[in-house]
Amino acid sequence: MKTPTKRAKRTGAEEKKAGARDRVRKHREFLRARGLRPIQIWVPDTRRPGFAEEARRQSLAIAGDKKHEKEIFSFIDAVLEGTEWS
Repeated sequence: MKTPTKRAKRTGAEEKKAGARDRVRKHREFLRARGLRPIQIWVPDTRRPGFAEEARRQSLAIAGDKKHEKEIFSFIDAVLEGTEWS
């Protein structure tokens, strides 16, 4: 006959982490049940040195491009179509 093993009691922090893990698991199950799936995307790191300067450079390049202005705005309008931004 096996003797029952004693489990170490969790600390408050461990209990909190376990509760958070359980809530995340349940939320993910909820979303999957509705036909959604998680994805991972990579985006520019806005905290990286030089990011703001490069964003400004690109913005100014577009703003000053009168030759392609109509094409640029048509692209932006198409991307935003059907969103709250349009």
